[in-house]
Amino acid sequence: MPGGANIAIVDDDESVRLALIALLRSLGYDVHGYGSAEALLEDGSLSRFACIVTDIQMPSMSGIELKERLTESRYARPVIMITARHEPDLERRALASGAFCFLRKSVEPKELIGWVKKAVDQVA
Repeated sequence: MPGGANIAIVDDDESVRLALIALLRSLGYDVHGYGSAEALLEDGSLSRFACIVTDIQMPSMSGIELKERLTESRYARPVIMITARHEPDLERRALASGAFCFLRKSVEPKELIGWVKKAVDQVA
C-alpha cells in the first residue's frame, strides 16, 4: 500500500491526466493534476510530492524543461516522463535531463504503477 504518498500528474491532455489520476488514486495515492508545467510550478507546493509524472510534449514548457527547472530549484524527487512522440534522441534527452524513467504512451498501467512505486520507495 502506498500510504497516501503525494503524486503530481502534469499533462495538457485532460483525458490522459484524468485517467492517470484515477489509476493512481485507486491504489491509495494522493494525486494532484496539473494541465501544464507552469501550473505545477505556480502551485508552490512541490515539496509535498514524492514524485512527478509528466508528459514531455506540452505547449509552452515541455516536460524536459520542467525537469531542468526543478533541478535548478534543487527539487530532487523522481520525475517520470511519458510521451507519445517517437523523435530519435528524445529518450536520451529525457534521461540526460535527470528523468527517473522514460515511458511511451499509451503506457501499460502495470508498467506505470511499477515505476511510481519504485519512485515513491526511493523517497521513503
